Order: sequence, then C-alpha cells, then structure tokens
Amino acid sequence: MISKEAIKRGYNRGNYVVGKHTPPHFAGSITATPDAPGLQRDAVAIDNDTLDALRKAADHVLTATSDVVEWTRDWWAGSMMTETGGKPATPRGVIVRVSTIEQIQAVMRIAHAKAIPVTVSAGRSNVTGAALPVRGGIVLDVCDVNRLLGFDRESQIVEVESGMFGDIFEQTIQQEYGMTMGHWPSSYAISTVGGWVACRGAGQLSTRYGKIEDMVVGMDVVLADGSLVTVGGYPRAALGPDLMQVFIGSEGTLGVIVRVRLKLHRLPDYGRAIAYGFKTFAIGLDACREIMQRGANPAALRLYDELESGVQFGLPETNVLLVADEGTKEMVDAVMAISERVCAELGDRLDGDAIFERWLDTRYLTGKSAEGFKRSPGFVADTLEMAGPWSDLAAIYTDVVAAINAVPGTLAGSAHQSHAYVDGACLYFSLRGDVAVGDRQKWYRAAWDAANAVLIQYNAALSHHHGIGLLRAPYMAPSLDTAFPVLVAVKRALDPQNILNPGKLGLSDVLPHEVKK
Repeated sequence: MISKEAIKRGYNRGNYVVGKHTPPHFAGSITATPDAPGLQRDAVAIDNDTLDALRKAADHVLTATSDVVEWTRDWWAGSMMTETGGKPATPRGVIVRVSTIEQIQAVMRIAHAKAIPVTVSAGRSNVTGAALPVRGGIVLDVCDVNRLLGFDRESQIVEVESGMFGDIFEQTIQQEYGMTMGHWPSSYAISTVGGWVACRGAGQLSTRYGKIEDMVVGMDVVLADGSLVTVGGYPRAALGPDLMQVFIGSEGTLGVIVRVRLKLHRLPDYGRAIAYGFKTFAIGLDACREIMQRGANPAALRLYDELESGVQFGLPETNVLLVADEGTKEMVDAVMAISERVCAELGDRLDGDAIFERWLDTRYLTGKSAEGFKRSPGFVADTLEMAGPWSDLAAIYTDVVAAINAVPGTLAGSAHQSHAYVDGACLYFSLRGDVAVGDRQKWYRAAWDAANAVLIQYNAALSHHHGIGLLRAPYMAPSLDTAFPVLVAVKRALDPQNILNPGKLGLSDVLPHEVKK
C-alpha cells in the first residue's frame, strides 16, 4: 500500500523532530541586525504598552532579534539567499505564541485596535515566502493550537485545530480510526493542517484523493477584528458563492484559519504499480491524458522528462511514467487495466516494481537535486509548479524549459508531470543555476521572470499547490488580469486596515494610515 509505505519509509526525517517546525539551519554566524533586513521595509514597531497586552493575552512573547530571525526562517530559496548573503530576511518583529483560539482572537483584537500587521506562522515549510513578516509587527505562531477535536465515523469527517503537524495528524487518524486523508505533500512532516489549507496545497496522491480544497468540509476562521466565523459544513450546497473557498488559499491575508473539518478515507488494503517509457515527453503527456479521460484516476500518475528520468531512475534516454494506485482490489485492478492498455499503445513497458521502489526512496530529491551538475557556492536550485489544460501542456513544457535555459547562468531546466485531471495537469519544473555568489538573486529572479512570462502568455495557473507568497507576487496582477481588482476588493472588505499578512498574493503591503499621512 502506498500510504503505509509513505508513513514507514517515505520521508527521510533526518534531524526533523516529530510535531515541530524545522526550518533550515545555516552554518556559521550571520549578523542579525535590525538595520540590515533582507526583505523587510518600514517594519512596524510595537510599543511597550502593546507588548504588555500581548504578554497577558498569549503564552509567550519573544522580542530578541535572534529569536525573530529563528522563528521566521522558512524554506524559500529567496530568503535563504538573503540570509546566507549576510542579511536575515525578516529580523524585525515580535513572535507571539498561542495555544488556544481565544488567545488568537485576543491577539487580533489588540492588533486591530492599533493597526499592527499580523503574519500567521506555523510549520514554515513554505517555499514562496508566504509567512515572512515583510512589515514587521506581530508574528502569530499557532503551532500549539493543535488538538484533534473529534471524529464523525459515519460521515468520515474529522475536526482538527490548524496547528497540528501533518505527520502527527496522519499517524493519529490511521492508528485510532483506521482512516487516512491521502494528503502526502513532500513537506507533510514539517507542515501543518492549517498551512495546507492556507496555501491550497496538494499531496503526491492527489489524482486519487484530490487537493486540499477537495478535502475540506468546513472550517472556523478568526477575522482581522478578532471575530470568529464558521464557513462550509455541507457535502454540497447552493447557498450562494462558496465562502469557504474564499479562505482556502488566502495565505493568511483574509483571516486566521483555526479549526478545520476534513473528509477522510478508509485505509487502502491493496496496491499496484506499473511503469512505461516514452520517446518524448509529449507522448507521455498524451498517455496521461488518455488514462484520465478514459475514466481512470490512479493515486500517482507521474511522468518525468529525460533529464529527471536520469536523475530519478537512472534512465536518461526515455521519459518515465509511473502509474500507482491503492484502494479496493476491484477498483485498483480496473484503473490499472485502463492504464496498461493506454501505455501499451504509446510506449514501452518498464519494471514497475523497481521504478516504484526507487520513487519511494528518492521522490523528494529530484526537483532540487544537484546530481550530475557542478556545484559551487553560487549554485541555486528551485522548483516551479503550474497547471494548464492538456491542449497547451506540451507547448508550455517546451517553452518554459527553453526560457529557463536561455537565462545566463542556468545549468538546466527540466520537468515532470505530477498531478493529473480530466481537463489538464500540473507540470513541476526544476530550475538550476550556477553563478557568482553575488549574482544568485539576480539569476533567480531572471529565471522566474522568464518562466512566468510563458505561463501568463498561455493563461496557465501560476501555481498548482505552493501558493503565491512573495515569490509570485509580481505576476499576480497580469495573471488574474481583470479579476485582480476583485481580489483587492475582497481583501479591503475583510481587512480594511490591511493588517493581515500584508504584501502577499500580489496585494499591497501599504497600511491605510500611512497613505493618510
């Protein structure tokens, strides 16, 4: 079974501590001075009276610069380059740690009364800078708001607080209820349930189980003024626009997600895997499309281009497709029969068991691997995931890889197809560059600019599951085009003082009282 394998051996935990955020650690000392912030501007300071109020409302309040640097460090390449370049990304702010929803409400009331920015923080596994406090103020750490509240066995719905870490959550529901959520992002052991929802995440078996927005039944959200609202709660409804979906993917800009109700699945008792190789990536995409459109939805349907097939499987002269499924035997066998029939028409059979075993061991490494490349202090690697319709995907693949490779300093661009649907799929690109240390950020932004220009040209989704944060912020307005003012209007209505995570989703980081001055 895929899910049990993922729990048992799929995540190479290393130094990770169960149930704790584990941001990257940089060797050596980095001067953490408030006058040299890497990504902050005009950070909002908090006066002593407000600090006293926060100390009464919360469990812990941390103000030392070293604590702020440590408690805001994330996994984004942009902030890593900033910090290793001698300027911590976000050294100004106050860390406020809470353990109850009532405390969150109290903190928000304090912030709302004095127009203090609040950035919600939890696992900090994000790779786009979504939880960096670019305007300082309060960093609201919710990792201790982490109780599992109950399970409706007949409806297969679990209720959990947003700060629970993914590995603890999945282990608990498997052992206590015999259930799984089927949500396996590569960061599941260092990310939280609320983080999944806030960034609209996806797991590696999403073709079977869906993305996080398909799993959420309902949730509770604390708004900018401290009020608590409940949204969702139905299997389906016709009650006007779906307000729950407004908050899913909002990255803390519209409210603080505090409780989530999620649909679960019974643990699978059967699994199979096959693999095929194709002469071109485009032919492999056709195979994926046919599998989906003939009615099959295998848990994993992952196609790797030649470069990544070489890195992942040691097969650099083909485009490897792994098809794996889990569930009841009758359903899995039907899905695999359809998949085999499609693949046999277009490609060559490979050793499915060997490919699957290799994938379990290395699937978290391919995107940012330096294998086969010269690696120097100026080496930079990152991944870019997007989504588009089948009719455009082959061209998008070709054009994005060409755009990345055309940027001076690029070592190689590559991609795999990682999540599939009846109408389209997610392509997951890898960007690798090797430049002078001082030129890393310049190359990085140039590579992202080049790739996203292609995505905007094709009207593709800028992100499939990593979200927007700071990284994709420059592309949001041209991507959403005429719809972007609608997002601005929603933000203004729910957060008129712009205190909730300002500067994310491509929205302004300017506070209204600053404009009045």
